[in-house]
Amino acid sequence: MVTANMLKEFNFFKDFSHEQLERLAGIATEESHPAGKQMYKKGDPARSLFLIQEGKVVMSLESYLGPHRPPMQVTVDTVAKGEVMGWSAVVEPFIYTLGALCIDNTRLIALEAGKLRDLMDEDCDLGFKAMKAIAKIIASRLSHTRIILVGERGLSQLTEY
Repeated sequence: MVTANMLKEFNFFKDFSHEQLERLAGIATEESHPAGKQMYKKGDPARSLFLIQEGKVVMSLESYLGPHRPPMQVTVDTVAKGEVMGWSAVVEPFIYTLGALCIDNTRLIALEAGKLRDLMDEDCDLGFKAMKAIAKIIASRLSHTRIILVGERGLSQLTEY
């Protein structure tokens, strides 16, 4: 059973009141996944927002290099203990934008997407705090993606000469 105190350990919830954490704990469940498990792929319906309690998850996308070449797996980020993934659960169109692969045995807390969105609608303060925290995650992923893109562009320019 997930408690408010368990949620309080995540920096994501630092601005939330105890009452808000209690409400969130009421819709949370715990999950465990073995190393090597693909939790979801890019394009899957976003079923939950996940909080990592233990383990590591690689966030990746496939980069297509042409019709006769296999896609290349690009790691955008690695999410570890204390971090959050699955922001697509609360941002339309509610489809995951990256794949998630457990690289360690992983324990997480899952906040079911529909119930979370309902709570965010009912409690505007909770919703605002959640969206501020989600915006930080999106900004971080965008930054990592830019670094990867610049690196790839730089390498492709170097190999042309």
